[in-house]
Amino acid sequence: MIDLLTWIAPTATILAALVTASNLGSRVTGYGFIVFTVGSIAWLGMAWLKGDAPLMWQNVALTLLNLFGIWRWLGREARIEEGGRAAHQESRDTPGEPLFPASMLGQGRLVADDGSQLGRAVDAMIGCSSGRVSYLVAADGGVAGIGETLRQVSWSRLSARESEFRAQMSPGQFQALPVLDKDDWPG
Repeated sequence: MIDLLTWIAPTATILAALVTASNLGSRVTGYGFIVFTVGSIAWLGMAWLKGDAPLMWQNVALTLLNLFGIWRWLGREARIEEGGRAAHQESRDTPGEPLFPASMLGQGRLVADDGSQLGRAVDAMIGCSSGRVSYLVAADGGVAGIGETLRQVSWSRLSARESEFRAQMSPGQFQALPVLDKDDWPG
């Protein structure tokens, strides 16, 4: 039994860390906490079988924290995301301007008029008094944020739809936009 736990505990912990660090949305993060829970229970079992009290109590605490993470990301955050999606859907059928959830400003796909993928939204700059979005910061290229390029896309060239932003530009025009320094954006 201890041999099996010796493999399950670190494998589950490493996999869960990768999933949660990837920040792929509340549901995926919640699933990461489920895997973390499997890992902490395996560590707990291994500690109990070896008689390692400090490791055992550490993983009792980690199991409780992981259960909190499951509630937070699969319970609370998922409900909040669902509320935003529901408001978006409802606003499309009512008079006035359709709405979209602000959380999309940090995770929505950016596509060209022809539907080709340009990048993904990572942030936006919004007027403090007006509440108007000035520009979207879009990332393209790279893996997990390493080697990505950030570009400023004027809000006047965008429209929000479902879980994506449609840019009134071609992929070539997007690539021609100036590159933003990661720590120095225009004000």
